[in-house]
Order: sequence, then structure tokens, then C-alpha cells
Amino acid sequence: MRIVVADSQVPFVTGGAELLARELVAALRAAGHEVSLVTLPFRWFPPDQALNAVLAARLVDLSESAAGPVDRVIALRFPATCVRHPDKVVWLLHQHREAYDLWGTPYGSLAAAPGGEAVRSSIVRADREFLGEARRVYSISRNVSARLSRFNGIDSTPLYHPPPDHASLCPGDGEDFLFFPSRIAPLKRQDLAVEAMRHAPTGLHLVVAGAAESPADADRLARLVGAAGVADRVTLLGAISREEVLDLYARCRAVVFTPFDEDYGYVTLEAFYAGKPVLTCTDSGGPLEFVRDGETGVVAEPSPGALGEAIGRLDRDGARRLGHNARDLVDSLDLSWARVVAELVG
Repeated sequence: MRIVVADSQVPFVTGGAELLARELVAALRAAGHEVSLVTLPFRWFPPDQALNAVLAARLVDLSESAAGPVDRVIALRFPATCVRHPDKVVWLLHQHREAYDLWGTPYGSLAAAPGGEAVRSSIVRADREFLGEARRVYSISRNVSARLSRFNGIDSTPLYHPPPDHASLCPGDGEDFLFFPSRIAPLKRQDLAVEAMRHAPTGLHLVVAGAAESPADADRLARLVGAAGVADRVTLLGAISREEVLDLYARCRAVVFTPFDEDYGYVTLEAFYAGKPVLTCTDSGGPLEFVRDGETGVVAEPSPGALGEAIGRLDRDGARRLGHNARDLVDSLDLSWARVVAELVG
């Protein structure tokens, strides 16, 4: 089958979504399909640019190329989900969150923008129509499916997939530090974890690793470490190699991952493959599909005090027990790209 994987791309921003697209292309090729990844540039500011992106996507006809007909399009993210094709399947990573779950929150700007309400209404209409024309709609998690049902009345099937390098993640002895690996951005809420260290038991360190979404985000977090008085208990590594990330997963006592309403969250599954429990929040979304409080991790209210108290539950023996359960859980899920490919091309 000749397949186009259609995705959107914010220039100079790379994260889990981009990794997923590349892994999907590789898995489809390994299954014997001819595959091309087509990405549409996306800019959402000023607000009317999002509507221009919808128009641009609708003008893209992927039914054939110079090499011949395209049998199927697998669309991943807005606005690429709006492209035209007679056999379009959607595997939804997330919608344009500014118009949905981030609307009216401190993490979204569209609600306060001039004309924001009209832009939001147009995006919702476009999603209802252009997602509705897909042959089948999947999502990457129950959380994403729930949003799609709540906001657009569209049913979808959650389709889990393994994180990158999952076979290289191995349990190791837990040392006296917590690991927070993620892109530095307001939505990931590293600030909560940093401030929680003021309330956490002494003797534990927090290691934060990840590239910043912007220089301002990196500066903001560094200033917070000093202002919170935890410079001796928090290390900001910035962007590090994948080998270093795998090593820190193996050596940490537990993983901290406290985003706001995450779509899926590779961090959770990576931690579980490394046999480490995850500390997350009651409003963190995707991680809650796997983190069971007191069984595979710890779930706390999203406040520094509550998180600090929760860290206190992660003593060495307790963390080891929870991590063992976490590894058992992720093994039982039997996550595989072969299963994903079978669904998307079936």
C-alpha cells in the first residue's frame, strides 16, 4: 500500500509528536508499505493564522502524486487532519488545544485574543466536518478520545503505542534522586516539581532534563530554582543525549511528571519500562491512564505542598515496590507498533 502520513510542524519545535511520526513511518515501512511523511507548517498566532492553516490544508490534495495514486492518508494533528483524501484515517495526537481544553486556562491565549471566540468556533466546525469525513478515527489515548467526544461529539478508538527506545530501558538500582525528563515548557509544569522540593524530605535531589521550548522558559525555570531556595537540591541539565536520559531513568529512585492535561506522555511509559514509579498530578491527563496511586506510582494534587508530601511516600523500599508493579503493568499492555500498523492499514 502507498501511504502518506500527514502531520503538522511548528518550525524549530521537536518533541514527542515528531518522534511518533517518524516511528510510525518506520513501522509502516517495516510492514512492507511505501510511505512518505508530509508535514504542513503551522503557526497559530495571530489567531486568524490558524484558520489560514485550515484553508491551506484543504487545498492540499493527497489523492495522488507524480509517482501515482496514494492509497491512504494517515493524518495525525491539526491542521493536517483537514487534508483531502478519499481514504483518510485519523490517528489523533491532539487537536488545536488552544480552542479546546486550554481555552480559558493560564496555558492558553486564544480566549483573551481579539476575535478569539470566532476563531475557536471556526476550528470546532472544521474539526467536526473534516474529522467526520475520515474513514476511521483513532486517538493515542483515552484522554484524547474523551476530549474529542466532549467537544466535537466524535467517537474514536484509543490506540496505544510504545515509546521510543523502550527495549533499551532497563531497571537499575534506585539512587537518591528524582528524575523529571521533558521539554521545558509551561504546560509541563517543572515549576511545580521545583517548588515541591521545599516541602520534600531532605536527602532527595531533583534532576530536570530537557530542551527548553524557548530561551524565556529556560530563564524562568532557572530563576525559580534560586527564588525557591532549592539550588542545592535541584539540578537543571538542559538538553542531554538519549544515552544520558536512559542512564538517568535506570539510576533514579522515581520519575516526576506533572504536566497539565497531557495527551499521552512518553515519560510515564518510559519510566515504567525502566521499572520506576511515577509521581504525577490529579489533573495531568494521559499519565493517569497508567499511574495508579499506591500501586504504580503516586498521584497528588497539583500544588507544591501536596507534591512535596507525595515525594515523602517514595522511600527507597516503597519506590522499588511501586516500580516493580509499574514494569509488570507496562509488560501486560503488550504495546507494539505491529498492532498499531495493523489497525491503521486494516
